[in-house]
Amino acid sequence: MAISRRNFLKGVAGSGVVLAAGVPSAEARMSKQLPPDAVGLLYDATLCIGCKSCMVNCKTHNSVPGGALYKEGLAPSITDSFLCRKSEKTEQMESPPYETEGIDGNKGIWDAAQDLSGKTLSIIKMYRNGSGEKKDSAVNGHAFFKQQCMHCITPACASVCPAGAFTKDPKNGIVYYEAYRCIGCRYCQIACPFNLPRYEWSAVWPEIRKCQLCRHRIKEGKYAACAEYCPTGATIFGKATELREEAKKRFTMKPGTIYNFPIQTMHSKETSTRAVAAYADKIYGLTEAGGTQNLMLSGISFELLGFNKDIPNAALPDLTWAYIAKVPWVFLGVFLSGTALHIITSRKDRNDKRKGGQP
Repeated sequence: MAISRRNFLKGVAGSGVVLAAGVPSAEARMSKQLPPDAVGLLYDATLCIGCKSCMVNCKTHNSVPGGALYKEGLAPSITDSFLCRKSEKTEQMESPPYETEGIDGNKGIWDAAQDLSGKTLSIIKMYRNGSGEKKDSAVNGHAFFKQQCMHCITPACASVCPAGAFTKDPKNGIVYYEAYRCIGCRYCQIACPFNLPRYEWSAVWPEIRKCQLCRHRIKEGKYAACAEYCPTGATIFGKATELREEAKKRFTMKPGTIYNFPIQTMHSKETSTRAVAAYADKIYGLTEAGGTQNLMLSGISFELLGFNKDIPNAALPDLTWAYIAKVPWVFLGVFLSGTALHIITSRKDRNDKRKGGQP
């Protein structure tokens, strides 16, 4: 049965109303509060010695079934993705996905990750100025800093994912990724204010990669590998609320004060006794993008370390859904304008032909 232009336009208009009405608000979709048992990390750059043990053990302990770097064979991944189901495959990867290129003379001897990638979820980088002699000094000094997923309280990556491949655990707040749901649109990369999710560009069947806070280990009663293997306490694991209080405490302490820094976890009996450094700027992650479960302290400005200084303090999904709610109306406006233009130009063409003596 044919459909008239009028009925078609009425249908499109009705669809626009339904779509606009059906877009839920950010408040209805995502909480802006820390989950009851939220966990996270506190990274204190003034305690970091740049040993990169966190990087090595992150790869080692995430290259097992359930780990964020675990990669299944091509055929099972394709099948499970098309059928939207979890795979039951459980064999180990042959080895962690080390990156051995990029440094002259390396020849595959050690992992030489230069940035976050599909093979590297957490990375330690170095700031250096002038002679680089003094640690945690912006002038003629050096400093280490860590990059990995911040686990936002209200994650933008989860809010924009059309397939539901990103989920925030309602209890511990970990933002995790399920490859079998992913359609490869990479909206998560665009939405993340910290520019952290990475895509496996070189893979035949690519997936998104990011830190999942060793979620598979937490299920076993363990905790994040980067914190467990940090020898200085630069990275510690714990409840997000307690880590926030610890960060605030350190930030307000007088530089030079002797303090017992916990190692591995917030309530560890093992500590490192040393003087508190002079912290710069702020506690990174406390308010950025509405707050995150991973926090950072540094002796050097985060802007100098390359961190984005323009991230708003508001939860980004508020802005996301405010825009998406208008999309149906934008589409409808463009469609109607295009249709009207088509009708006008068609009539003009017919009139021109009649004036020219053509039928």
